[in-house]
Amino acid sequence: MKKAIILLLFLSGTFTSKSQENILVNTNSTQIILKVDADKNLTFEYYGKKLNRIDDLFNTNTNTGADAYPAFGIRPDKTIAIRAKHANLDLTLVLKYQSHEVYDMDTNVDLTTIHLKDEIYPFYVDIKYKTFKAEDVIEMWTEISHTEKNSVTLFNYASAYLAFKEPTTYISHFHGNWGTEFTMEEFQLKRGKFSIESKEGIRSSTKDNASFFLGLGSALSENKGDVIAGALAWTGNFDISFAHDEFSTINITAGINNYASEYTLDKGKKFITPALILTYSNEGKGQASRNLHRYARKYKMVGGGEERKILLNSWEGVYFDFNEDKIIDLIDDTASIGGELFVLDDGWFGNKYSRDKADQGLGDWQVSKKKLPNGIEKLIDESENRGIKFGIWVEPEMANTSSELYENHPDWVLQNAGRELVKGRGKTQVVLDLSNPKVQDFVFNTVNDLLNKNPHIDYIKWDANAAISNYGSTYLSKEKQSHLYIDYHSGLQSVLKRLREKHPNIIMQACASGGGRTNYGFLQYFSEFWPSDNTDALQRIYIQWGMSHVFPAITMASHVSASPNHQTKREIPIKFRFDVAMTGRLGLELQPKNMTDEEKAFSKAAISVYKDIRPIIQFGDLYRIVSPYQNKRLASLIYVDEQKKNAVFFAYYLEKQVKETLPYFKFQGLDPTTNYTINEINKYAERKVFGADDKTFSGSFLMNTGVKLNLSNEYDSVILHLTAK
Repeated sequence: MKKAIILLLFLSGTFTSKSQENILVNTNSTQIILKVDADKNLTFEYYGKKLNRIDDLFNTNTNTGADAYPAFGIRPDKTIAIRAKHANLDLTLVLKYQSHEVYDMDTNVDLTTIHLKDEIYPFYVDIKYKTFKAEDVIEMWTEISHTEKNSVTLFNYASAYLAFKEPTTYISHFHGNWGTEFTMEEFQLKRGKFSIESKEGIRSSTKDNASFFLGLGSALSENKGDVIAGALAWTGNFDISFAHDEFSTINITAGINNYASEYTLDKGKKFITPALILTYSNEGKGQASRNLHRYARKYKMVGGGEERKILLNSWEGVYFDFNEDKIIDLIDDTASIGGELFVLDDGWFGNKYSRDKADQGLGDWQVSKKKLPNGIEKLIDESENRGIKFGIWVEPEMANTSSELYENHPDWVLQNAGRELVKGRGKTQVVLDLSNPKVQDFVFNTVNDLLNKNPHIDYIKWDANAAISNYGSTYLSKEKQSHLYIDYHSGLQSVLKRLREKHPNIIMQACASGGGRTNYGFLQYFSEFWPSDNTDALQRIYIQWGMSHVFPAITMASHVSASPNHQTKREIPIKFRFDVAMTGRLGLELQPKNMTDEEKAFSKAAISVYKDIRPIIQFGDLYRIVSPYQNKRLASLIYVDEQKKNAVFFAYYLEKQVKETLPYFKFQGLDPTTNYTINEINKYAERKVFGADDKTFSGSFLMNTGVKLNLSNEYDSVILHLTAK
């Protein structure tokens, strides 16, 4: 690592009353400005488009002047980022600037560290800013430590604090529940406090996602306006709060939720908060999303530069009801329609407690002799004989009380001493205590042994179908029970790091009763998310639209399921189902034996089409054109490759209205000086929706005038492939 250090040391008495020092944290187009004054106070002054003259900020009084990391003590009525109790029980902190340095990590990445210290106590906070210059993304976190005689108690410990002197702010908030994850809602923030938080302990993203888009000065728009986008990279409980104060300043704090999580920090130990990922755009939400997508693919996710395979998952096809012959038939069907990977879902394990339904066997990771007498090896061989790969489902953080694991280790589950266990799925599911190193070893060995014994496994679906219901640990001392929410995830991350060191190339999906783990904290260990257990194509348009704001298409597992749909009972044409699923990582979640010959033929052709356009979708830039949240009857989007030579456009007719005249669809992201030939692809029964197939148009015309589409029936859809001529 190349190291270029800029070290500034300010000693007491070296300042004049007018002296100040600005600290600049830069990407190619954006900038954070902090100031150190004569009294060694560090203030957060600005975040936005890079300024040509820093003095303009202060001369016009548009700087915020807010503490960079406000501490509880001198002004307890203000928004705070940190609150602690010292070894002598004092509750106040006054943090002063000591020094800072900048590390040139590579040509695109810098790390700025600013050192703060309490003016009385040996209590230290380092603020970290890691910049990804080309992507205009900044990671921000803190590291807290002390050398006081005894332990210090942390009550608040935010990853980041930001302030904007802006009276008018709007927010995009992503929320929902099981089956409606990532529902997008946009509204104006008024005076007072609004918080996005999770208290579920394990599934942190089912109800509220740890991300936001903030519009400064005007309502949020796709292509114009100042936008700050943020996402917290933490796997557990989180809290992102927005407080509009009496001075029309919006104060933002983000980090681990301190709910029931007082943390005792021992002398010499370091408490490292998770990173808040930030990007700024003065071209609306669309550019902010593209910044995050490029950053995620290049720096955050596992295998972000590798094409994802088209898979068939067994769950909605057979659920728990299968045997070896039935699974081999599914493998055969996967290969016959052009699939590249078969994934065996829940139900393959347990002998004393056979996993025939969700109320037993979880935790007993022996292959079921009843269902699979020849083991997983047989299924891997059958897959490879057909030219496809094999994947498998696990849920290693959980157990059923009806299991050999629970019989042998009842102390390994989270529980309240002396109280009856509250149980989840199947009325028997409980959560293992990952604060316990022995449990961490068990979870690690569960997956590691599976992969070592079956080295040709290509894919892991890692599920987590429970929240923390029994707050208590038999491993943690009575004094440290409040560490549980944090130590659980420290233990989980330790397991995931070990697995990644041993198996760096395995593709893993993060699933938690659907989209409960769509979070950047998991993305550094996983390759994709299961956005929702709801596979209904109509509802997936809304779920995936919201998710696309924060995560790139390559992370979205989007599966074609049966009609009627198993969750909504809605009947939707197979073309529409494929056209929706193709906007993410394409897969299937059905029983091919129940498809007609015509549907099978169409599926085979559609999979072949997707293979041709897959690089554009999985690695291209996304432009959202018509929002289903605003139009209600239409949705459209386009993916454009980096060179702007190829693009794939999607449009959907969601709700038919009598005598409705549809608008022209104006494309985005193209090169206005380039001519593009357009071909309609993935057609059904040769019906054409685009009337000028194989004709050439200028990028300027397509973006400014647009095209007319023959979307005449509910659930009509179209995919257009654009190629530069």
